[in-house]
Amino acid sequence: MAKPRLPLLEESLRNSKVVKRGEYSYFVHPLTDTIPPIKPELLDEICEGILKVADTSNVDVLVTMEAMGIHIAAVLSQKTGIPFNVIRKKQYWLPGEIVLDQSTGYSKGKMYINGIKKGDRILLVDAVVSTGGTLAAVIKGLQKAGAEIKDIVCVIERGEGRKTVEEKTGHKVKTLVKIDIAENKVRILK
Repeated sequence: MAKPRLPLLEESLRNSKVVKRGEYSYFVHPLTDTIPPIKPELLDEICEGILKVADTSNVDVLVTMEAMGIHIAAVLSQKTGIPFNVIRKKQYWLPGEIVLDQSTGYSKGKMYINGIKKGDRILLVDAVVSTGGTLAAVIKGLQKAGAEIKDIVCVIERGEGRKTVEEKTGHKVKTLVKIDIAENKVRILK
């Protein structure tokens, strides 16, 4: 399936600021950071793009991770009528809570899965897959919960994270746009 055209997303990525977080070049973007504020038409274009590539049939719950994916999942929930769940960075100590070790290109921490039941059919969505550390941990945690992952869509692909996740988990990860950062600029890769 061909990737959908996303002119607003591509233009906004090209206009992103790039900052250093240690050795990691981090792009600051409306979708990932709400800096500058995300315009409704950009969020709508992104969610419509996800709906063109995602399998939403037989999905019980949309799942995303705090914080970059919350607004994506909220809009997708409104568009599809499918409830959404957020994997949080805050522990609740609820029965069955699953603790994940999260590792990104610039930080490490813990995340917590609550409210996912055995047999739940999941569409997993996120803003970015970069190193793949967070996404791989989440997939393993959802499997531990007994969920069935029907599809995975990340809006932005950067680096080798998608490939790493697919190799580690056996799950295909769909993305809408692939980027690279060179000379403090975000480039769209074809």
